[in-house]
Amino acid sequence: MIADFADHWLLYCSIPLVAALIGWVTKIVAVQMLMYPLEFRGIPPWLGWQGVIPRSAPRMATIAVDLMFGKLIDPQDIIARIDIAELTTRLREPLNAGVDYMVREMMMKYQPRLWVNMPEAGRRAIIERAQRDLPQLIADIVVDLRTNLDQVMDLRGMAISALVDDKSLLVEMVRRVGRNELRFIVRSGLIFGTVLGFVQMITWAFTHSSWLMPAFGGFTGLVTDWLALQMIFRPIRPVGIGPLRWQGLFHKRRDEVCTDYGDLIATEILTPARILEAVLNGERADRLASILDHHITEFLDLQTGPAKPLMLMVARESYTALQRDAVTFVLDHVRAAANSGFDRHAIEALDVRSLVIEKTEQLSDDEYEGLLRPAFKQDEWKLVAIGAALGFLVGELQVHVLLT
Repeated sequence: MIADFADHWLLYCSIPLVAALIGWVTKIVAVQMLMYPLEFRGIPPWLGWQGVIPRSAPRMATIAVDLMFGKLIDPQDIIARIDIAELTTRLREPLNAGVDYMVREMMMKYQPRLWVNMPEAGRRAIIERAQRDLPQLIADIVVDLRTNLDQVMDLRGMAISALVDDKSLLVEMVRRVGRNELRFIVRSGLIFGTVLGFVQMITWAFTHSSWLMPAFGGFTGLVTDWLALQMIFRPIRPVGIGPLRWQGLFHKRRDEVCTDYGDLIATEILTPARILEAVLNGERADRLASILDHHITEFLDLQTGPAKPLMLMVARESYTALQRDAVTFVLDHVRAAANSGFDRHAIEALDVRSLVIEKTEQLSDDEYEGLLRPAFKQDEWKLVAIGAALGFLVGELQVHVLLT
């Protein structure tokens, strides 16, 4: 055995190096196959591959959103964070400009002769009165939305659709929340592979069995994948003796993960733009229009005051059309505002990030683990099997090199 080692020392030394390479490569492949490709590549339905996460997008999105709204976020909490006074103060300038434009457009459309012949001071007084009463209109609408939030928008459905329709967003969610854990999986392959490689080298010296290398290669790929996945989540609490202690990486990074998760939810999923889109164009958009119609009618009644009976007598159809167009105008103005700086103010006002971070920190260990575990749990056997298969193939190649 010693003589054989002396004659083939280079090949013997290559065994742990190749084993480390097997562990490393299989982990890289496993991580990539976890996330990519986003769509099925190959010949459907079986000959090909789609990333584990994208393929399971509906299931994973449902799990993630159920946790999000079941434990972390109450839609009422989001709306309750809106400070109406602060919001109207911040948006005072664009709101005033919008009212000015709306009054002029509506009057020119429905009462052009009266508006043209009216002195500028009179026109200005009408506009300023509408601008003065606007904050109360906004307050009434927000209060109504708080009361009837479930009737106006389906945040849960919106979040699930966002993750299912954009699989890259779901992949990014796993990547950002578990970036350190995914990096650990890759690096662990080198460490575990090297250790098993030395065992493999000693065993080869005694046996020279042609089945040893592929068997050890498969065993290395399987065991290192399985160990890496276990070490991410277990143990939940630190265990060990003296200074030698270990805790599952994901649990050890809890504070950092909570911050990353809060950033992700606030900037990618529950953004004001997405919420606004769900409210304005979602399945329940007609209910928002009904609420706006009620409040804008009251607002117009307040502006016309004692003149309303006369207006209804002279031009009832025009007044009704004015009410209808006012609702459409407000909706169009909100859409336009959403594309011109509204999002930044709304992010600050809603502060979803702080809410999510605070709630995530309060999760139980099992609930917290649910932020990332669903990405691996159901299909992790496939990742382990892929690691074993790749390890077996590399081991088979290795034995041919050793025996030639």
